[in-house]
Amino acid sequence: MSERDDQEREFDLRWAESAEHKEPSARARMLAARWKHNPPGPVPFRADPEHVTRRRSSWVSTAVVLGCVAAVIVLLGYINFRAPY
Repeated sequence: MSERDDQEREFDLRWAESAEHKEPSARARMLAARWKHNPPGPVPFRADPEHVTRRRSSWVSTAVVLGCVAAVIVLLGYINFRAPY
């Protein structure tokens, strides 16, 4: 019985996907109606950045992370060293 259901479902999917016309989504219909009377202006693919900052190189970021890890290890060692007193 399950094989028959699978075959019917597959047939339904093939039939639905082979339809000549697919109805647009509600958002597409809304935008088409809005743009019919008031079309949008041209928009650049990417906006130009207002200010360009230099990116840090990867080794600087790695050094900062390793420095923070070393500082935490030293701090935890100092706390454990001072704890017994």
